[in-house]
Amino acid sequence: MSRRGWVLFALMSVLWGIPYLMIKVAVEEVPVAMVVFARTALGAAVLLPLAIRAGGLDVVRRRWRPLLAFTAVEILGPWALLSHAETELTSSMTGLLIAAVPIIGFVLARLTGDAERLGPVRWAGLLVGLTGVVVLAWPHLGGGSAWAIGEVMLVALGYSIAPIIATRRLHDLPSLQMAAFALAFAALVYTGPAVATRPESMPSGQVLAALVGLGLVCTALAFIVFFELIREVGTSRGMVFTYVNPAVAVAAGVLFLGEPITGTIMVSFALILGGSVLATARWAPASERAVPDHAPTGPEGARLPDEISRA
Repeated sequence: MSRRGWVLFALMSVLWGIPYLMIKVAVEEVPVAMVVFARTALGAAVLLPLAIRAGGLDVVRRRWRPLLAFTAVEILGPWALLSHAETELTSSMTGLLIAAVPIIGFVLARLTGDAERLGPVRWAGLLVGLTGVVVLAWPHLGGGSAWAIGEVMLVALGYSIAPIIATRRLHDLPSLQMAAFALAFAALVYTGPAVATRPESMPSGQVLAALVGLGLVCTALAFIVFFELIREVGTSRGMVFTYVNPAVAVAAGVLFLGEPITGTIMVSFALILGGSVLATARWAPASERAVPDHAPTGPEGARLPDEISRA
């Protein structure tokens, strides 16, 4: 990987690892609807002009139904559920639970027509990853925490369904246009709820900074960097950063919010991430290994990550 590729990779590992921290800070003073609206509106304000300038509006008009479905399961539902869940859960725990997305996505792909053979290594990965989720969630299965964990798992389900829609129904829609118009539609949907639930007093500077960071840094800038990363190194190599995001989420929660890092968190982290890697590994035949992995790949052909921001 080139030096530029490594820089982009490191940026994505951070940009989609810190949203959990910012959401946790924001929901302390701002209602969930306002958090989602601020994030989507700021992201759309940056990306929509770029998408319109790049063209592709005809494709958006032809694919508006699957684009709305994608938006519903990737942004409309998940970002609200995630924000609400973090009123009960730590940001680090939320980030680790979301790390189960590759495992859920693999199971869904199999159930919906993926004919790829499931070997013993991938079976082992599924079981190891699910064990990690159970280890992490089991001590908290009571009261509000149980409900919040259920919300996060619904988010993980939505994040797993969205790439299937993108791959099968939106493959001819450039990624920039897909992200921009999805964010714009979500912002419109949340405008009313955000106005109705707006806080009576101005949030603190820390919360305002978190909202701006979510919209401009973790959404708008992250998508721009993501597209550049895919263009630079290709989809399969570029998407490895999704395995680093949970580590960043845990570290950010511990360093900036003083969240505890326990033995349970460390064990579940190893199980979930290890299981995800094994469950989604592709073992190519020897004849295919000689094919260079730097074949040109553009964002138009790239599968979106398992979380538009995975947070």
